[in-house]
Amino acid sequence: MASLPHHIATATHVAADLPDKHMKTIVLGGGVIGVATAFYLVQHGCKVTLIEREPDVALGTSFGNAGVIAPGYVTPWAAPGMPAKMLKHVFQPASPLIFRPTLDPAQWRWIAQWLRECKLERFRVNKQRMQRIAYYSSECLREFRSRHPFDYGRSQGYLQLFRSGHDVELAQPALAVLRDAGIAYREVSAKQCVDIEPGLRWARATPVSGIHFPDDEAGDCARFTRELRAICERHGVRFRFDTRVTSLEVAGGTVRGVGMQSERGMQIEPADAVVVALGVDSAALLAPLGVKVPLYPVKGYSATLPIIDDEKAPRAALMDESLKTAITRFGDNLRVAGTAELGNREATLREQALQTLMKVLADWFPHAATPTSAHFWVGRRPMTPDGAPLLGPSGIGNLWLNVGHGSTGWAMSMGSARVVADLIAQRKPEIDLEGLTLARYGK
Repeated sequence: MASLPHHIATATHVAADLPDKHMKTIVLGGGVIGVATAFYLVQHGCKVTLIEREPDVALGTSFGNAGVIAPGYVTPWAAPGMPAKMLKHVFQPASPLIFRPTLDPAQWRWIAQWLRECKLERFRVNKQRMQRIAYYSSECLREFRSRHPFDYGRSQGYLQLFRSGHDVELAQPALAVLRDAGIAYREVSAKQCVDIEPGLRWARATPVSGIHFPDDEAGDCARFTRELRAICERHGVRFRFDTRVTSLEVAGGTVRGVGMQSERGMQIEPADAVVVALGVDSAALLAPLGVKVPLYPVKGYSATLPIIDDEKAPRAALMDESLKTAITRFGDNLRVAGTAELGNREATLREQALQTLMKVLADWFPHAATPTSAHFWVGRRPMTPDGAPLLGPSGIGNLWLNVGHGSTGWAMSMGSARVVADLIAQRKPEIDLEGLTLARYGK
């Protein structure tokens, strides 16, 4: 494996027997997290079945995300200054944040936890944890790509744009973490932003400055996941689609199977191990077992448009830091993705969020695409209050977690999957899992 930033603690695999080739492992969830987990499990010799309620993989949160794999940019939503920023934007028409108060106690419990994580010292800890798994995941992806090359609209480099000096000021704690970790980035002027992305010459907005991450990348997550499914099937993974998981069957403190409903009716599928990778739906499935995971659905939106003028379109991926909206190029298409909506669990489109996406596109690349050609999407991102995912043991025997990746699931997918598969196969993970398990919540 290539060298990792020094904040990643690596360890060589300890000698361990591979699991019995007949060990039956069920993965719940057909997003990029679940499919990647199935891939690594079958590599370890497990007999793997993946269960998904949709008719194919990557039709949920993995479908229309920003597509950015930017370990250097991976940042907790709980950050210094974020509560004030939320209040500032809540009444503005173009806003990266939409807050809808509800009577749901779970919303207020999550917000209370989130506010505690907005302190600077907590932000530094949480960002370092997220970057540890994100950088490891990037290395896993590179290794995977060397063995399984295929096209998924990949581009190289990531440019963060600042509209104001205030946004630059808010970014300083994150930059301090990057400097301490020795992560490659470059602070650039407005002119240098245009040198990196020539299409900005036609922008209607003017950045005050930017940050360039040359080693970060982007790619179509859904396209990647579909290709990964095909590889999994060739290696023997069985996929069960149009199947809804109804329960986890536990006896003697150990998971024994999965209750499910499909066109075949209700049935229980026995298992030696189960991995829960159901995104926001994981919490409701685990709750009856006493496993409490602090997940809340923070909705994100995207628009996908065909490029009409290549010269006036971006080359790679950018982030409008003020409006927390990414613009990513996938071959002949653009993806504009952003907005965090807290308070509505339904996957329904909100006009205010869509207008923000189109404003960002019009500000930076007004001639790259035709707004009327936009295909809009909304997804429910499974957020933890502190930003880091929950990987590994659940507290119930042979029941494993791979949840809580929020808006950075694509960036953390391969590493998270490999860690969980290694644990199931009784191998020592290659990174330190401190702060990445349910234990950080006292479980």
